Amino acid sequence: MARNAGRIMSFGRQNSDAPSLFDARGQRKYLCDSERRAFLAAANKADAPTRIFCHLLAYTGCRISEGLAVTPRHLDVDGPRVIFRTLKRRKLIYRAVPIPTALFADLLTLAGNHEADAHLWNWCRQTAWRRVRAIMSAASISGPQATPRGLRHGFCMNAAMHNVPPNLIQRWAGHASPDTTAIYFDASGTEERAFAERMW
Repeated sequence: MARNAGRIMSFGRQNSDAPSLFDARGQRKYLCDSERRAFLAAANKADAPTRIFCHLLAYTGCRISEGLAVTPRHLDVDGPRVIFRTLKRRKLIYRAVPIPTALFADLLTLAGNHEADAHLWNWCRQTAWRRVRAIMSAASISGPQATPRGLRHGFCMNAAMHNVPPNLIQRWAGHASPDTTAIYFDASGTEERAFAERMW
């Protein structure tokens, strides 16, 4: 607990502009561990493209637009990793995120039917969003956390819970500011209890 507290202090203090993990009514905006597991289990029953896309979001914390932009060229066997591209402050940025070998194998299978620079999913954002929400519904997950962004928050929270260093979470998630990453170390609910239990 003390080690994590030191990280928070050294990593930077949150400011009022940093996003919150709770909505205006105090409801959680991230998937907790049991919800992430339920989501992945429900995704396993979907068609292959939907299943793989849902797993990609859950295991990398990528934004929905970043997931849709993945091409075979973005699959890096060194890791294995997925390389995401995003536009920040009008500058194109790439970042590599390690993924489970089973997910990488699924992505390679999906990529086998595409040209090197062709997107693995030819969906628009709305289609991808609807598919993710359908899996959330199948997993009986509802509320503000039942969104692609809820998966992203859940990924970062899960990383913080497993003592992944803040600077690494910031890099994997593609956060522009350390203040954004710091919110995941200001945990609440079951996650807060887990931190407290380490101290007890």
